[in-house]
This record gives sequence, structure tokens and C-alpha cells, in this order.
Amino acid sequence: MRITIICFLVSLFSLSGVSQELYKFKKGSKEGFINKSGEVMISAIYDDVDDFSENLAKVKIGSKYGYVNSKGNQVIKIVYSRGTSFKEGLAAVKDENGWHYIDDKGEKNYDENCNYAYSFHEGLARLQVGVKFGYINKAGEMIISPQFDKAYDFHEGLARVQIGGKWGFINLKGELEIKPQFDWVFDFSEGKADFRKGSEKEGKYGFINNKGEVVIQPDFDRAFAFHEGRALFRVGSFRGGKYGYLDVEGKVVINPIYDGGMNFCEGRANVSKGIAKDAKWGYIDLDGKQVIPIKYSRPSEFNNNLALVRIGDFKSGTEGYINKQGEFIWKSPNK
Repeated sequence: MRITIICFLVSLFSLSGVSQELYKFKKGSKEGFINKSGEVMISAIYDDVDDFSENLAKVKIGSKYGYVNSKGNQVIKIVYSRGTSFKEGLAAVKDENGWHYIDDKGEKNYDENCNYAYSFHEGLARLQVGVKFGYINKAGEMIISPQFDKAYDFHEGLARVQIGGKWGFINLKGELEIKPQFDWVFDFSEGKADFRKGSEKEGKYGFINNKGEVVIQPDFDRAFAFHEGRALFRVGSFRGGKYGYLDVEGKVVINPIYDGGMNFCEGRANVSKGIAKDAKWGYIDLDGKQVIPIKYSRPSEFNNNLALVRIGDFKSGTEGYINKQGEFIWKSPNK
């Protein structure tokens, strides 16, 4: 499948720093963490690890999850069947008794009777109760009742919700700030949200501001959220279309000449030439200048000045973290 902007396609090994700037790595079938010099800081003993968030990382052994600190100490036992990253001091976890919110010491703050619990964002956490979605505050009180067909987390004071097949936005009080009128919308980022007019197959994409006003007309076959003043867009179909970047005014500042692209992160964006298994990736800067050659078979966004890449195929290629000069600072021992 062709890889585009959607960063979670590569998030299995994406990196996220804490004060110690730890990065995930894999040895055999196990995972652990290295530092920015490539030294192993937490041994690869886990079946899966998540990025650090608020100085704790979710880890998995077998089918159970717990949390470790940056020294590798297990501060919350590996006993949960599900768990979220820590956000705003709390994480949602599930055991045989249902969903709970715990603090960074593993103490339960409150229990929730719901089908699924999500992380806190801007003081509220989303819950699915039956087939509807609502939001609780940090006291565990349901302050926005489960009434939405679909809903997402708050960003920049607004959350996208679906009512009667159309999408709009609510504020932190649960009031409709932008009435449901869009066929699809995405989260606000840098003051704008991308939306779709029409069907997923034939619709066009543009951007609105936080008043719901269209500020960039829906003229694009696909458009993605703004990051660092740039938004990826596509001209043409998913297979065969070309990708470029817009500025905040909606002007094309990097022409659509690439077969794939990702968000800008730390002044760099991953772009590709070629399709599917023939795709090769490299990096451009905010002006569209190629700063790291297009030669990698595996892409990853920069974070904390490093990016995980691969040259060659999965079995015999070289995989590891590069710096912004394109130099490997660590190479995987896996072959």
C-alpha cells in the first residue's frame, strides 16, 4: 500500500523524546529503548513498547500492559488488558473489572462504566458508552453527555463530532461551535481544520477557520493538516496522484511532484519518488529544497533530531536512526 502523510503508518517505530531523549529499538522480536548516542538504556525485553509520554512508556509482555519510567523501572504493574499513554497526568486502563483512570503511581482515580475510554486532551476525555460518545472531566464527571454518533479529542478548544451523518465542532462546554454541515472534517491544527465536500471517492478538500468559515477553498483531491506552516496536498487519485505543500494562505509553495509525502516535523518533511515497493524516500526543508537524498525504503518523521529509516529491504537492508545530516547514529543489529 502506498504510504502518504498518515504518520501512524510508521508510528510503530516513531520516536518521541522525554528529558532523556529515549528512542525505541528492536532486537529480534523484543523492543526496548536507546539514547541519542545509540546506547541501550532499557533492554529489549518487551513484546511492544510505546513512546514516552509524561516520563512514562506503556510496555507489553504477552497480552498485558504496564508502564516503565526512563530508567526502565516498572512503576505500574503489567496487569492491564488495555491502556492509553499518559496525558495530563492520567492514563485510561482496562482490567477484568472494566475501565479506570490511574495516576503516574498507578493509583486509581475513578472507575468508568463505558465501552472504551480515551486519553485526556485539554481537560476532557472522550468516552464511548454504547454506540454514543461523550466527555468527562478530571473529576470523572460526565459533563458532555454521550450523544454523538462519532467524536474525537479536543484540539485548540474544539472537538469534531458527527450528528446525523454530518460533521461539526463542539467547544469545551459541549456547545455546537460549528454546526454539523461537512461530509468529513479533521482536527484543528495551527488555527485551521481540513474538511471534505462530497464523497470520499470524489470529494474535494479545503480548510476552515475556528468560526467555520472556509478560508482555503475545497479545490484539492486531498489535503492534510497544517504543520509548521505547511499543509500536504494531493493532485490526482490515491494511486498515481502527486503531492506538494501549501502555505497558510493556500498558495502552492512546493509543487506537487512527489509520489508520497508526510507532515513537516522539525523543519523536515519526508517525500518519495516511486510507487509501492519501488518507492524511495528522502527529506526536504520548508522551502522544498532536498536536504537528505531520496534513497530510503522506509520513512519516518524527524523528532528530537532523529528519524528511523531503512536502506534496502527488510531482511538484508540497513535500518537505524539518522540525524539531520543523513548520518546514521545507530544501526539495528537485526538482519
